[in-house]
Amino acid sequence: MTTNIDVVRAHYSASALGDVGAMMADVSPQVRWTEMAGFPCAGTWVGPQEVVDNVFAVLGKEWIGYRFELQTLVDGSDHLVGVGTYHGTCRATGKQMQARVAHVWKLQDGKIVAFEQFTDTLLVRQAMS
Repeated sequence: MTTNIDVVRAHYSASALGDVGAMMADVSPQVRWTEMAGFPCAGTWVGPQEVVDNVFAVLGKEWIGYRFELQTLVDGSDHLVGVGTYHGTCRATGKQMQARVAHVWKLQDGKIVAFEQFTDTLLVRQAMS
């Protein structure tokens, strides 16, 4: 049986491989995906296609080598928290960025139904300007 922590781990593993299809495999059609205000993809996106178009496509276009490095994954059953670091180089400025981040995941019936990101947007903006 696949557990909620398995689902989130699989998402992070697919992300490390750049496999967007696998990243979205266990995302609910009604997912509410929130990127923090001040982040390049800020907003709440509903549904997997909005997430792909407004988050992953934007990050791929604006950043070179953009990645998330997971340090800790906290299992709270239906709510999980991933803590780690974003890395990347802003394509427009050539500046590198490293910013700590926490991801809060909510799962229901083995599907990701909500995601919220918390990060140091100042460090991201400094790399972009």
